[in-house]
Amino acid sequence: MAALGKIRKRGVTLVIIIGLGLFAFIAEEAFRSCEATKNQQRQQVGEVLGKKISVQEFQNLVDEYQEVLKLTQGRDNLSEDELNQVKDQVWNQFVNEQIIADQAGKLGLTVTDEEMQNMLKEGTNPMLMQSPFVNQQTGRFDVSMLTKFLADYKKNSGNAQVAESYERIYKYWQFIEKQLRSQTLAQKFQSLVTSCLLSNPVSAKMSYEAQNMENDILLASFPYSSINDNDVKVSDADLKAKFDEQKEMFKQTVETRDIKYVDFQVVASAADRQALLKTMNEASDKLESGANPAEVVRKAQSLIPYSGMAVRKNALPTDISKKVDSMSVGQTTRPFETTSDNTYNVVKLIAKTMAPDSIEYRQIQVGAATLDETRKLADSIYTALKGGANFEELAKKYNQEGKSQWLTSAMYENSATMDEESKNYLASINNLAVNELKNLEFAQGNIIMQVLNRKAVVEKYDVAIIKHTIDFSKDTYSEAYNKFSQYVSENKTLADLEKNAQKFGYKVQERKDMFNSEHNVAGLRSTREAMKWIFDAKEGEVSPLYECGNNDNLLVVAMTKIHPVGYRDLDGVKDMLKQEVLRDKKFEQIAAKLANVKSIADAQKANAKVDSVRQITFGAPVFVQATGASEPALSGAVAAAKQGDFSKAVIKGNGGAYLFQVIRKGEREGANQFVEKAAEQRLQQQAMQAASRFISELYQKANVVDNRYLFI
Repeated sequence: MAALGKIRKRGVTLVIIIGLGLFAFIAEEAFRSCEATKNQQRQQVGEVLGKKISVQEFQNLVDEYQEVLKLTQGRDNLSEDELNQVKDQVWNQFVNEQIIADQAGKLGLTVTDEEMQNMLKEGTNPMLMQSPFVNQQTGRFDVSMLTKFLADYKKNSGNAQVAESYERIYKYWQFIEKQLRSQTLAQKFQSLVTSCLLSNPVSAKMSYEAQNMENDILLASFPYSSINDNDVKVSDADLKAKFDEQKEMFKQTVETRDIKYVDFQVVASAADRQALLKTMNEASDKLESGANPAEVVRKAQSLIPYSGMAVRKNALPTDISKKVDSMSVGQTTRPFETTSDNTYNVVKLIAKTMAPDSIEYRQIQVGAATLDETRKLADSIYTALKGGANFEELAKKYNQEGKSQWLTSAMYENSATMDEESKNYLASINNLAVNELKNLEFAQGNIIMQVLNRKAVVEKYDVAIIKHTIDFSKDTYSEAYNKFSQYVSENKTLADLEKNAQKFGYKVQERKDMFNSEHNVAGLRSTREAMKWIFDAKEGEVSPLYECGNNDNLLVVAMTKIHPVGYRDLDGVKDMLKQEVLRDKKFEQIAAKLANVKSIADAQKANAKVDSVRQITFGAPVFVQATGASEPALSGAVAAAKQGDFSKAVIKGNGGAYLFQVIRKGEREGANQFVEKAAEQRLQQQAMQAASRFISELYQKANVVDNRYLFI
C-alpha cells in the first residue's frame, strides 16, 4: 500500500515523464518517416498527374532511346548535346503520354491488341517502315519477317554470340511497338478533339475571302516616334492599371529565377604558348628531315592520328584542307595557329594521288582449327579461284555468301584509330586492279579478296598532321584559381561582387528567367552543381566557387530574384508596361488632334505621312513602312470598309495611329476559284493544328513537377 501511495503521489510526474517518452518515440518515428519521404523525393525525377518517375526509371527510358538512335544511325556514342536532346525528348514524351493516358481513360479510349495486329498486317504506318522488317522487294513492312524473327529470337536465346545481336533488334522492336501504341492512342484523342471543331459553308466562305479579297488604300500614318517619350508622363497608377488590364499575360506556370554571375575562362599564358610552340617547331623539323611521320605525330600528341591512308580533301579539317591546296609534295609547314579551334598546327604533304572514291569488292574469310591449317586452306581457295573457280559457289562451300559490297572513302577517312591490319586491309582494296585477287594474312586468319569495280576517281592526299590545342599549364590554372578564389572569398554579397569585379579584371553578367529544365548555367558544361544551388538558394545569396566547363572555367553565382508560379510582380514587368502605356498615351494625343479630320487631304494638313498601300487582305497583317510595324488592326479595319470609304475612326496600331481611304476592293489576281468542300477541308486541317495545341492547356493542369536538374 505504501508503494501504491508513492505512485499516486508522483502520478502527475509519471504521466509527464511517460508523455514525454511517448512524444519522443512518436517524434522519432515521424522524423524517420519524413526522412524516408525526403529520400524518396530525392530519387524522383518528376511527377505528372500524381504519377511519379524515379531516377532509375527515367534513366532506363533514356538508355532505351539512346540505344535505338545508335542502332538506327550506326553510332557508337552520342555527344553531350545530343544526349541532352535525348533526355528532353524522353521527358516530354513521358509527360505527353501521361496526359493523353489520363484523358483517354476518362473518355474510354484504348488501343486494343486486335488493332495493333491489324496495323502490323497493313504495314503502312511510317514507324513500321523504320523497322528492320521491311521487305526489300515490296518496300513494305512484312509481318511474316517479324514473326520469323521473334521465333528465331526464342530459339537462339542460348547462343551467347547470336543472342547479343538478336537482343538489340528485339529491344528495338519493343521500342517501336510501344511507340506505335502510344502514337495511336494520341491520334485517337486528337481526332476526337478535332471532330469537336467543326467547319461549315459560311466559315469556309469567310476564310476564302480573308485570303483572296484584296484592298488598295491611301494610308495616312502618324508614327508614335514623332512624340518624344519625355513629353509623356507615365505614373505608377498608369502602370498598375495596365498591369491589371494585362495580368493574364504575366501568369507563369513554372518557377523561374534571375541570377547574376561571374564566369572566368582560363586560357594559356604567353609562357604556355611559347613552350607549346617550341614542341611544334621540333616536330616540324623532324617531319622535314624525313623522320617516320606516324612516330612524330604520336610523340607530339596530335589530335589527329596519322593513318598512312590517302584521303579526300574534304575529309581534312578546314584549316588543313586550305593549306594542302598550296603545298607541294614533301613540303612541311612551320607551326601556324588556327583561332577557330584554338590550336597550333604543323602539316606535311607526303603524297598526292588520284584514287577511286568507291570500290566494289567481294571476299571469303578463311578460318580453321589452327593457324597453319588456315594458311593452307587459304592457299587452296586462292589457287582454285586463280584457276577459274566460281567465287560465290566457293564462298557458299564455307558458309559465306561471297556477294559484292561497296567501300567508299567516307567509311574510313574519319576513323579516330586504325590498327595495322585494318590499314593493310583497306590499302589492299584501294590498290588492287579490277578482277585482281589477293590472299591477305592476318593474325587470326586469312581473307581472300577480289576487286570488281572502281568508280569516281578523285584526288586524295596522304597528310601527316600535328594539331595540338593551345592548353594552359597547371601553374597557369593554379594562379587563375587562386585569384578567382580570393575574389569570391572577399566578396560575400552581390553588391561587393559588382563593386570589385573590375578591380580583379572580371565582369558581372545577368541572366533572367532561368528554368530548372535547362541543362547548364551560362552556356557552360558541367554546371549541374551550380544548377542545384540556383534552385535551392534564397534571394541575395552568393554561391561558392564552381569549377566547370571543360575544366577551364571558374564560376560564381548570385541569386537576384525568384519568380514563383503565379503572377509576376509589377516591378518585374514595369519596363514592358511602360512602353504599352506610352503607346496608349501617344495614341490618345494623336487621336485628339485628328478628331476633325474627315479626309486624306485633312490628314496631310495634320502632318501625316501619306502612302498608297496595295494588296491588303484580312488574313494577313499589313506592314507599314512609315512606322516599321506590322498592323493586324489596320488589316481588319480595311477589310470591314467599303470601296471609297474613309476611316470611321482613328486606328490604333503597334507603331502608330492611322487613317485610310479604300480606293479599290476586289478578288486577288490569280486566285483559285472558291470550292466549298476544299475550303472546308482546309479549315478542318487548321482545326487539327489547333487540337494539337490543346495539349499545352492540359499540361498547365497536370501539376507537372520537373526535378531533372537534380540528376542530369
